[in-house]
Amino acid sequence: MKRCKWAPENNELYQKYHDEEWGVPVYDDQLLFEFLILEGAQAGLSWETILRKRDHYRKVFDEFDPVKVAAYKEKKIEALLQDPGIVRNRLKVNAAVTNAHCFLAVQKEFGSFRDYIWQFVGGQPIQNSWQSMKDVPANTAESDAMSKDLKKRGFKFVGTTICYAFMQAAGLVNDHTTDCFRYHTVKALST
Repeated sequence: MKRCKWAPENNELYQKYHDEEWGVPVYDDQLLFEFLILEGAQAGLSWETILRKRDHYRKVFDEFDPVKVAAYKEKKIEALLQDPGIVRNRLKVNAAVTNAHCFLAVQKEFGSFRDYIWQFVGGQPIQNSWQSMKDVPANTAESDAMSKDLKKRGFKFVGTTICYAFMQAAGLVNDHTTDCFRYHTVKALST
C-alpha cells in the first residue's frame, strides 16, 4: 500500500492519521476549531509531537469546545502551562483562548465557522495532482487570503504556512500525491 512519503512505514501514528483523517473534508465547527488550535501549537515543532499529545489536548482543552476555551481565566491558563501533556508555550496557550473568542465572533457573523472558512476555497476542496511531496507548496494564494483575514479578525498563530497545513488537515485541499492509495478516495469525498 503506497502512502504519501511523510507517513513512513515505521510510524504507525502518522500512518493512522494519514489513512483516516488527513485531507478528509471537515465541516464540523468543533473539529475545525481543534485543527486550528493544534496547527498553531505545532508551529516550530513536528506534527508527530502534536499527534502524540492530541488526546491529552482534547482532555485539558474541554474537547476543544470554543465556548469553554473562551472562558478560560488566568488560573486555567497557568495550570495548562504546567501540564507536560501539551506544548507549554505561553504565547500558544494564550492564542488558543484568543482564537476561541475570535472563533465565536466568526460563528455569530457567518452562522458557522464552516461557512466562513470554506469560502476561501469556493466551498469545495481544491483537488491537487502532485506527483511528489516536493511539489506540494508551503502556502498558496488561498492560504495567504485566509491568513490575512484571520489576522484581521484577531486570530493568532495563523500565518500562511499554518493556514495551509490547516487546509490540508481539514480537507480544504487534497494534497495526497497521485500515487498514494488515499488520493482517489479523498478526491471522491468532494464530488
